[in-house]
Amino acid sequence: MATSTSTSNQTTTAIKHGYQNGSHILTFVQTQPGLLVTKELDKAIQECRNKVKRIAKECHAKNRKFRDIEFDLEDDKQRCLYGIFKDKTYTPSDVQRVTQIFNSPHFFVNEAANSNDIVQGNLGDCWFLSALATVSTAQGLVEKFCVERDEKVGIYGFIFFRDNAWVNIIVDDLLYTRVPKYEELTETEKEIYHSDKDMYNKCARKGGKTLYFAGSGNGETWVPLVEKAYAKLHGNYEHLNGGHSCEAIEDLTGGVSTFVKTKDILDPERFWDEELLRANKDRLFGCSFTELSDSRSGNNSGKVQGLYSGHAYSVLRAVECSKGKRFIVLRNPWGNTGWNGRWSDGSKEWTAEWLTVLPELKHTFGDDGQFVMEYSDWLEIWENVGRTVLFDENWAMSSQWICVPARPLPSAWSYGDVSFSFTLPGPSATVIVLSQIDNRYFKDIAGRSFWSLDFVLVKAGEEEPLAQSTHSRLYSRSVNLEIDLTAGDYIVYVRVDHYLGTKETRDIEDWQLRQFSRTLSEKAKGQSITSNFDTETKGKYLPTQLESLIKTDADAYRTQKAEQQVLSPEFRLLGLDTPQEVADKDDFDADGTITTTTTTTTVVVKKVRKNSETAHLSKEDHRQPGGTSETQNIPRKYPNCTCCDKKGNANCMHMTLPGTYNFPSSWPGSFNVDQPTTPSKPANLNNELLLKDDNSVYVGLRVYSRKDVPARVVGSLKSSLLHAEPSPMSPTLLPQSLEKIPDTM
Repeated sequence: MATSTSTSNQTTTAIKHGYQNGSHILTFVQTQPGLLVTKELDKAIQECRNKVKRIAKECHAKNRKFRDIEFDLEDDKQRCLYGIFKDKTYTPSDVQRVTQIFNSPHFFVNEAANSNDIVQGNLGDCWFLSALATVSTAQGLVEKFCVERDEKVGIYGFIFFRDNAWVNIIVDDLLYTRVPKYEELTETEKEIYHSDKDMYNKCARKGGKTLYFAGSGNGETWVPLVEKAYAKLHGNYEHLNGGHSCEAIEDLTGGVSTFVKTKDILDPERFWDEELLRANKDRLFGCSFTELSDSRSGNNSGKVQGLYSGHAYSVLRAVECSKGKRFIVLRNPWGNTGWNGRWSDGSKEWTAEWLTVLPELKHTFGDDGQFVMEYSDWLEIWENVGRTVLFDENWAMSSQWICVPARPLPSAWSYGDVSFSFTLPGPSATVIVLSQIDNRYFKDIAGRSFWSLDFVLVKAGEEEPLAQSTHSRLYSRSVNLEIDLTAGDYIVYVRVDHYLGTKETRDIEDWQLRQFSRTLSEKAKGQSITSNFDTETKGKYLPTQLESLIKTDADAYRTQKAEQQVLSPEFRLLGLDTPQEVADKDDFDADGTITTTTTTTTVVVKKVRKNSETAHLSKEDHRQPGGTSETQNIPRKYPNCTCCDKKGNANCMHMTLPGTYNFPSSWPGSFNVDQPTTPSKPANLNNELLLKDDNSVYVGLRVYSRKDVPARVVGSLKSSLLHAEPSPMSPTLLPQSLEKIPDTM
């Protein structure tokens, strides 16, 4: 059995490969290597830049500012603020452009991002803002994903890494504000401003403090606009509530993150030398500690010496100062309230002697959210450290993704159901990442299963594992392994674990179907990167890519025009036969030869003496519009044509007369498409669609290796999973021994 699936980034083929316990294994082989990270990044940057410039040019020509119809905060407020289900309530008072909020707006002050400028708003996205603060400490990194802008018309282009590719997000400069219009004030409130509307507008409705969500202390606009773009990437602002800062860093940089528990650090000296001293060079760090219980103490502040539990903080830098102490400089994304223990701002430790080291730390006292801790205190206070490795132009990435229909619970927690293999043509430092697709956009319909992954790496032909994935925390989006490998073939044995949560099922009402449609499309887009994507049942939710649609019609138009030119009366006088290849471009040689050039072939058609009066179109080659059934069943001689392979299509563009043009088949109204009709809404749409994927997890293996040693990744899925029906006495309850799994390379 062989199938083929194409995605936006790669083409994959499923083939039979090997046998295991009496059932064959489907192997999904990547037929083209993964793109270089930097090459793909450069392409994404250029596409984003071109899109912004094109739209900005239109806006200048129309004398209009840009308004993003896909994420319109003003006219589509509910969809921009909330998901399908409204779990929180947000009450912004108004929507204004940055030019209305600031007298003199600047995207960056001094043309560079500054971590000291980030202020959290009325949204639980401290994890994302902490990631922004962390990323901004690496010189030039923020400027790279803030790709292009035209501040005059209010258009901004950003790129983010999602699952296995860079995507561009375009937004306008409309932002939610917390200050109402003057007319909405009570009489008492108006009196505060002496009932002077101009005074109110100049004072109360100006500046970054009026922003409802994230802002900047220095009046910069990059922070709220990046937050807005990230909200658009994930559907709405509400979907940014809660998360892990290192996962946001992955989305911003394309890096790979690991959770490290400080109590698991074997040698703090090595961790300082090998890890923290490389902060903001090739890796970034964030930290937090778990929520405190107030059941005994009655203390519900959730703070430890000024630091909030369950809150993400950024590690800005680690410095071993000239006086011998080791310090770490951190930042609270709220922009205030920091550490009040040893070496906090103004503490007794800062004697005149020690104040001289402040320049080494690049720190100044102030209530700006930035603070200093000694390394020993840092290890004691923080429980969780997020560490993200960054990649530059010296690395390449290859990936493969599979939908794994895990056995329904209860079943064995076992290896053997899914595995990946990859080949390295030479020795290389290697980062292996096993990841789930990002479900933040469609978490409302992601089902109630929570998935956890781990893997073991084995060199093909050997019987002992080389290493296993680094365990960080359960139910994280990805796990990884960093290892130096020699040339050869390797197998990654995957183990999948999950539990069923108590997610409430809620019916979707008619007024929610619009939002539901968008969410289903994003879910299908995320899942479509898998080799065995279920096109039949889920493909209908995939949106048509505009770029692909335009290119298809442009190619068809050029093809038709080339044929019309060859078939025109002027050309018939030359005695030309009808060419059997469609021309993208026609050139006349000096000897009268016509050269027709296609993207793959150049065909030369020599002049043949023929009376123009007898020149005609044979019905074996074409059929006239509205032709008879006899002509409609004639085999087509244009296999590359988008319409000739559809018998009975009376609008075949090859039969138009010179100088006319039939709409391509992809245009509305040009031909009948079997469009799915809108079904009546089931009584419980939520039960039928929202929880449908509870027994499937979409996983992928990304392999990062040296640029000159690109890996080739293959995924294998045990086909018996598709039919597993475990029972209390079923052998599927018995775990498969890793040592007994055969090498299928």
